[in-house]
Amino acid sequence: MTIDAAAGLRVHEPRPNILAFYDGRAAGRRLYGPQPNWLDDGAYGLGVASYAVVDAGEALVFDTHISLDHARAVRAELVRRGVRAITVALSHWHVDHVAGNAVFADCEIIANAMTCAILGERRQAIEAGKASGPPAIRPLVLPTRSFADRLALRIGGVDVELRQVDSHSADGTVAWLPEARVLLAGDTLEDPITYVAEPDRLAAHLGGLDLMASWGPEAILPDHGDEGVIASGGFGPGLIEANRRYVRRLLEAAGSAKADDRPLDDWIAGDVAAGHVRPFAPYEAVHRRNLATVMATRAGRGER
Repeated sequence: MTIDAAAGLRVHEPRPNILAFYDGRAAGRRLYGPQPNWLDDGAYGLGVASYAVVDAGEALVFDTHISLDHARAVRAELVRRGVRAITVALSHWHVDHVAGNAVFADCEIIANAMTCAILGERRQAIEAGKASGPPAIRPLVLPTRSFADRLALRIGGVDVELRQVDSHSADGTVAWLPEARVLLAGDTLEDPITYVAEPDRLAAHLGGLDLMASWGPEAILPDHGDEGVIASGGFGPGLIEANRRYVRRLLEAAGSAKADDRPLDDWIAGDVAAGHVRPFAPYEAVHRRNLATVMATRAGRGER
């Protein structure tokens, strides 16, 4: 029997000209299997969205989702809505954001130059399921166009700027809609906390968070976060401060003589009370992993 991994995909319209394709946070359901894997534990279990900016028969797909089934469902929905021309932009190289690229192989796929280089270097490992573990992404379709720093696009009558931002990963890209002041954040921001992928670069990531705050976004749509908030229009600028505060606390905890082993709910209580983020129990494991990874990295450098 063939199982449609995207059978539970939900489509939301959080802002004018923006579609959100959300899946996951389905208690007791896994898409790949019981063993630890990036699809279930790093994406589906935490809740994941990709986005499309749509206007006048054109669409910019921002990330191609977590499986070919999901990508096919995204494309089918766009076609159903009258989209005739599709451009794809990738937020960064991580596998849960490029898994559906093959469904858009006939489209222009844009990524910043660093993302292009990393995907090229790791293509064989990703296709073998060795770069981030299983499941493998085969074939991995690579970007067809690269940019550095910024790239201005026009989707129908909507202006979109792809901007490179060093947060979560050095090769991060966000999509900024300047007229609406909406930020499609990829993984540069996450609700309720960031998933630390580069523990040795957290200080640099703080600079990326400062940069995004300086733009004054009115609505933020991250790839991982509470579905209800995303569906109802997105997060406010407090999401940036919440992520920034968490990263600073990680660095402080890792540099202290005794680790701060309080539960995540205690770490983020102020931001939850302020409505900046929403608690979600599975992120306790993410927090524990983050803290252990950051402490181990600093210890490995001989820092006290």
